[in-house]
Amino acid sequence: MSEQMVPSGLDQSTKLAFDRTWVAYERTMLAWVRTATSLITFGFSVYKFFQIFKEGSPPTNYLMGARQFGILLVSIGLASLVLATLEYRQNIRRLGAEYQLRPRSLAVIVAAALSILGIVAMGLMIFRQ
Repeated sequence: MSEQMVPSGLDQSTKLAFDRTWVAYERTMLAWVRTATSLITFGFSVYKFFQIFKEGSPPTNYLMGARQFGILLVSIGLASLVLATLEYRQNIRRLGAEYQLRPRSLAVIVAAALSILGIVAMGLMIFRQ
Protein backbone atom coordinates (compact mmCIF):
# COMPACT_ATOMS: atom_id res chain seq x y z
CA MET A 1 0.00 0.00 0.00
CA SER A 2 2.66 2.53 0.98
CA GLU A 3 4.86 1.92 -2.07
CA GLN A 4 2.16 3.02 -4.50
CA MET A 5 0.47 5.75 -2.47
CA VAL A 6 3.32 7.82 -1.05
CA PRO A 7 5.88 9.56 -3.29
CA SER A 8 9.31 7.90 -3.19
CA GLY A 9 11.15 11.07 -2.07
CA LEU A 10 9.89 10.72 1.51
CA ASP A 11 11.68 8.89 4.28
CA GLN A 12 10.35 5.63 5.71
CA SER A 13 8.92 7.16 8.91
CA THR A 14 6.94 9.73 6.92
CA LYS A 15 5.59 7.00 4.64
CA LEU A 16 4.49 4.96 7.65
CA ALA A 17 2.93 8.02 9.30
CA PHE A 18 0.97 8.72 6.13
CA ASP A 19 -0.23 5.10 5.98
CA ARG A 20 -1.31 5.14 9.63
CA THR A 21 -3.20 8.40 9.17
CA TRP A 22 -4.93 7.21 6.01
CA VAL A 23 -5.92 3.89 7.59
CA ALA A 24 -7.25 5.74 10.65
CA TYR A 25 -9.50 7.84 8.38
CA GLU A 26 -10.65 4.64 6.65
CA ARG A 27 -11.48 2.98 9.99
CA THR A 28 -13.42 6.02 11.14
CA MET A 29 -15.39 6.12 7.90
CA LEU A 30 -16.20 2.43 8.12
CA ALA A 31 -17.34 2.89 11.73
CA TRP A 32 -19.77 5.57 10.53
CA VAL A 33 -20.94 3.23 7.76
CA ARG A 34 -21.56 0.54 10.38
CA THR A 35 -23.50 2.96 12.59
CA ALA A 36 -25.59 4.22 9.69
CA THR A 37 -26.32 0.65 8.59
CA SER A 38 -27.57 -0.17 12.07
CA LEU A 39 -29.82 2.89 12.21
CA ILE A 40 -31.26 2.33 8.74
CA THR A 41 -31.94 -1.37 9.20
CA PHE A 42 -33.37 -0.92 12.69
CA GLY A 43 -35.65 1.87 11.49
CA PHE A 44 -36.91 -0.17 8.56
CA SER A 45 -37.34 -3.25 10.78
CA VAL A 46 -39.40 -1.31 13.34
CA TYR A 47 -41.57 0.04 10.56
CA LYS A 48 -42.16 -3.39 8.97
CA PHE A 49 -42.67 -5.21 12.29
CA PHE A 50 -45.38 -2.84 13.48
CA GLN A 51 -46.92 -2.71 10.02
CA ILE A 52 -47.38 -6.49 10.12
CA PHE A 53 -48.35 -6.44 13.80
CA LYS A 54 -51.06 -3.79 13.30
CA GLU A 55 -52.79 -5.38 10.28
CA GLY A 56 -56.52 -5.48 10.91
CA SER A 57 -56.44 -3.42 14.11
CA PRO A 58 -58.06 0.01 14.34
CA PRO A 59 -55.77 3.03 13.86
CA THR A 60 -54.49 4.72 17.01
CA ASN A 61 -53.60 8.35 17.59
CA TYR A 62 -50.08 8.47 18.97
CA LEU A 63 -47.84 11.49 18.82
CA MET A 64 -45.23 9.35 17.09
CA GLY A 65 -46.14 5.98 15.68
CA ALA A 66 -43.94 3.17 14.45
CA ARG A 67 -43.92 4.58 10.93
CA GLN A 68 -42.73 8.01 12.03
CA PHE A 69 -40.16 6.48 14.39
CA GLY A 70 -38.82 4.25 11.62
CA ILE A 71 -38.59 7.17 9.20
CA LEU A 72 -36.79 9.20 11.89
CA LEU A 73 -34.21 6.44 12.44
CA VAL A 74 -33.58 6.01 8.71
CA SER A 75 -33.27 9.80 8.34
CA ILE A 76 -30.73 10.00 11.16
CA GLY A 77 -28.77 7.12 9.60
CA LEU A 78 -28.70 8.80 6.18
CA ALA A 79 -27.80 12.20 7.65
CA SER A 80 -24.94 10.73 9.69
CA LEU A 81 -23.65 8.93 6.62
CA VAL A 82 -23.70 12.10 4.52
CA LEU A 83 -21.97 14.15 7.21
CA ALA A 84 -19.35 11.45 7.81
CA THR A 85 -18.65 11.21 4.07
CA LEU A 86 -18.21 14.98 3.80
CA GLU A 87 -15.83 15.01 6.76
CA TYR A 88 -13.89 12.04 5.37
CA ARG A 89 -13.48 13.68 1.97
CA GLN A 90 -12.31 16.92 3.61
CA ASN A 91 -9.70 15.06 5.69
CA ILE A 92 -8.46 13.03 2.71
CA ARG A 93 -8.18 16.16 0.56
CA ARG A 94 -6.12 17.85 3.26
CA LEU A 95 -3.91 14.78 3.60
CA GLY A 96 -3.55 14.51 -0.18
CA ALA A 97 -2.65 18.17 -0.53
CA GLU A 98 0.14 17.82 2.00
CA TYR A 99 1.64 14.75 0.33
CA GLN A 100 0.61 15.54 -3.29
CA LEU A 101 -1.47 12.41 -3.82
CA ARG A 102 -5.03 11.14 -3.88
CA PRO A 103 -5.60 7.77 -2.21
CA ARG A 104 -8.71 5.92 -3.34
CA SER A 105 -11.11 4.53 -0.82
CA LEU A 106 -13.45 1.56 -0.84
CA ALA A 107 -15.15 2.99 2.26
CA VAL A 108 -16.69 5.78 0.18
CA ILE A 109 -18.03 3.25 -2.34
CA VAL A 110 -19.60 1.25 0.48
CA ALA A 111 -21.06 4.48 1.91
CA ALA A 112 -22.55 5.37 -1.48
CA ALA A 113 -24.13 1.93 -1.84
CA LEU A 114 -25.57 2.16 1.67
CA SER A 115 -26.92 5.63 0.92
CA ILE A 116 -28.76 4.28 -2.11
CA LEU A 117 -30.25 1.45 -0.06
CA GLY A 118 -31.23 3.91 2.67
CA ILE A 119 -32.95 6.18 0.18
CA VAL A 120 -34.85 3.19 -1.24
CA ALA A 121 -35.92 2.17 2.28
CA MET A 122 -37.00 5.74 3.03
CA GLY A 123 -39.00 5.87 -0.20
CA LEU A 124 -40.75 2.61 0.62
CA MET A 125 -41.61 3.86 4.08
CA ILE A 126 -42.94 7.20 2.90
CA PHE A 127 -44.85 6.17 -0.21
CA ARG A 128 -46.26 2.84 1.01
CA GLN A 129 -48.85 3.18 3.71
